[in-house]
Amino acid sequence: GIASVIAGHPLDTVKTRLQAGQGYGNTFKCVLTVYRNESLAGFFKGMSFPLASVGIYSSVVFGVFSSTQRLLGQLRHGDAAAAPSLADMTLASIVAGVISVGIGTPVELVKIRLQMQTQPYTKANIKLNSTVPGSPVYRGPIHCLRTILQKEGIAGVYRGNVAMLLRDVPGYCAYFIPYAIFCDWITPDGSISPNPFSIWVAGGVAGAVSWAVCTPMDVVKSRLQADGVYLNQYKGILDCMLQSYQNEGLKVFCRGLLVNTVRGFPSSAAMFLGYELSLKAMKRCQTETNP
Repeated sequence: GIASVIAGHPLDTVKTRLQAGQGYGNTFKCVLTVYRNESLAGFFKGMSFPLASVGIYSSVVFGVFSSTQRLLGQLRHGDAAAAPSLADMTLASIVAGVISVGIGTPVELVKIRLQMQTQPYTKANIKLNSTVPGSPVYRGPIHCLRTILQKEGIAGVYRGNVAMLLRDVPGYCAYFIPYAIFCDWITPDGSISPNPFSIWVAGGVAGAVSWAVCTPMDVVKSRLQADGVYLNQYKGILDCMLQSYQNEGLKVFCRGLLVNTVRGFPSSAAMFLGYELSLKAMKRCQTETNP
């Protein structure tokens, strides 16, 4: 998880700005704008909270996926280690997607709020006596989370959870299933398990496919969660979709598609490679400890 965040966060910031920001134009112009206004540090805004929590998040997602597969193998075939069918992988992906929303929504919310607080209060036509005009809204992830809780309550912390659910359920199906298929396809005949290069390629392809599939709903989720830094523009998911469509047409739901797909490859490649190598290392340690 940590490997994934480090590899993908700079492009994630660009993606969020394209989806929820104004005046960034295309991907290249967005990258230049962020660099000119905020230097390299701008690409890493909001990274600390995902970095601190991604271990738990990734453990839950991968653990739920693997455990559901083993449970289905036991129930359907009488063997938890049985090779999962396509239906088993699909159901396990759906369960992982549903469970991920409970942990992932607050993390995504804080990340996006920190990524989007580049606009000074004066530009948003908001006067707040407690903050000097032009200064950031949030001082850091903890202050951001505390502020959201104070102003919006628990419901505010889970803002965008329905959009995230609609993003993650199909997204994880397009994540785990292509990974398993590509791993199997790339692995040489006679090998018990895929080599690191096969894992890296399969993970990267799975990430690119997954993000291509869930980008439209990712746009809606980003806009809902960025909403509230200065103004509350959207009443809910349907209102967000309708306003976005009326103002920018269908193309708005493809915002950040290229960045998402490009970012998805190194981010997911690092995720799956780290996951598989960590598992192998832990199994080897257990074997050496308990021969």
